[in-house]
Amino acid sequence: MPRVVVDVMPKPEILDPQGKAVLGALPRLGFTGVTEVRQGKRFELEVAEINDGVLADIEKLADTFLANTVIENYTVRVES
Repeated sequence: MPRVVVDVMPKPEILDPQGKAVLGALPRLGFTGVTEVRQGKRFELEVAEINDGVLADIEKLADTFLANTVIENYTVRVES
């Protein structure tokens, strides 16, 4: 089945406490050189077929339900 992926990330100007917590833990775990971590969400939607109508519906779903567009950006892409 075709899969559409919606990636949701905090906007750059929004604080990301989860990302900061991960960034703080990395050196204690032996990982160095990482200067920033942003944590987001990934939604995978399996659909019967891919067409412009389905993608428009998923775009609307992302804009109204999956992402809080006040503080988050999202991208919609087809995964092969």
